Amino acid sequence: HVQLVESGGGSVQAGGSLRLSCAVSRGTSLSNCMGWFRQRPGKEREGVAVIYTGGGKIVYSDSAKGRFTLSQDNAKDTLYLQMTSLEPEDTAMYYCAAGVNVRARDYVPPASVFGYWGQGTQVTVS
Repeated sequence: HVQLVESGGGSVQAGGSLRLSCAVSRGTSLSNCMGWFRQRPGKEREGVAVIYTGGGKIVYSDSAKGRFTLSQDNAKDTLYLQMTSLEPEDTAMYYCAAGVNVRARDYVPPASVFGYWGQGTQVTVS
């Protein structure tokens, strides 16, 4: 059974940084794509960044490019999202996700192809 547990959210001022963590259970060995999504108030869930675990390819959304960095520590079974230059528009609930047999794309896949989700961690930028 796949389990994903996010942490690291909080409140920061604009221009600040946060690092989100996602503790991953061994069940995710069946998944080939993992990443971060966010849901802003009144908006649909949107992709931020994903990694295709087979080849290590990382894809970022346009809003994340140049500011956010996704990384993976296999020894700790943890996925990270380092966020810098945060803006009020980044305020959202951030979710970790894992998907099985996700077709590789040059853009972040839609949330619908991911079957496993964490409970989310809130990021507030003021």
